[in-house]
Amino acid sequence: MEARHPSKILMTTDTVGGVWNYTIELVGALAPFGTQVALATMGGPLSADQRRQVEELNNLTLHESDYKLEWMDDPWEDVEKAGEWLLQLKDEVQPDIVHLNAMVHGALEWGVPVVVVVHSCVMSWWRAVKDEEAPKDWDKYKEMVTRGLQATNMVIAPTQAMMNQAEALYGPFQARTVIYNGRAQNTYQFGKKEPFIFSMGRVWDEAKNISMLAHIASDLQWPVYIAGDEKHPATGNSVELDNVHFLGQLSEKEVVDWLSRASIYALPARYEPFGLTILEAAMSGCALVIGKTESLMEIWGNAARYVDPQNADELRDTLNNLIEDEFGRNIMGCRAVKRSHGYTADPMGQDYDHIYRQLLRSSVKI
Repeated sequence: MEARHPSKILMTTDTVGGVWNYTIELVGALAPFGTQVALATMGGPLSADQRRQVEELNNLTLHESDYKLEWMDDPWEDVEKAGEWLLQLKDEVQPDIVHLNAMVHGALEWGVPVVVVVHSCVMSWWRAVKDEEAPKDWDKYKEMVTRGLQATNMVIAPTQAMMNQAEALYGPFQARTVIYNGRAQNTYQFGKKEPFIFSMGRVWDEAKNISMLAHIASDLQWPVYIAGDEKHPATGNSVELDNVHFLGQLSEKEVVDWLSRASIYALPARYEPFGLTILEAAMSGCALVIGKTESLMEIWGNAARYVDPQNADELRDTLNNLIEDEFGRNIMGCRAVKRSHGYTADPMGQDYDHIYRQLLRSSVKI
């Protein structure tokens, strides 16, 4: 007997990073299966653009909160309250499956199958960005995440590299699989390319390493435009960027326009477990210059130029070489587009639906 599609899912998400875009894309990709999603938000209020995205999805019901996320400063009182709120929501919604996009709530008494997605984590971030183990202040985080992941029925990561790190740090897991993230290809356009370099992301996050791009921008032959949030959501501290055109937070429509015109997309990330902005740039036909990390090499193969995230000179030279080599730039843009075809929203939705159905089939034993 074929397992049924889940009719209702309780899903969590945060409002401050790429997890939001992943969530909206996944909810849309689950609509063809008749799956309704009750979406519980944490981390901060929704932006106007996020509210518009919610309104466009017929299979989504929004439940908002302002609870701190597990990686924020001293979050544990909020984490406990958020857990109580989520269990109340579960009783109201009566979901077939709980899908958590943060890790610590995996150990709650859900009573239904639970999926937890490891989008990133503080321990692996610290190793990659600081080149050392996270300090003792993060011991409780590690303990709570370990408990959450080991209690869940299925742990999912967006790359094999991220899964390997998660299992080494927090495992063993009951079950695990890799599902690559995806974006709707028809959202992004391969437009007439113009002579500039573009980058975007959480400017305050050292992992993105956008400040290194700003540092070498005055040595580049083309201008550099950077979009994103320069203010840390927990501390409120801002990052100052010299030598570049800073655009601030852009709407989805504005991002699509900038990417369609950018000849080169640069993100010399020290740590990027998947990198949705790189995928969006690839779908837009940008030549990619990205950090040489295990996860990014897994995703992009020969469709990107890689740079050592610690080496500003290498980033400068790689970008200037691409600027001077129109043929090479066009080749890399075409390779990026072709490679991006493997990371679209519909297959992502099918893969998640398959996992949900597997869990529902075996939930009699859970």
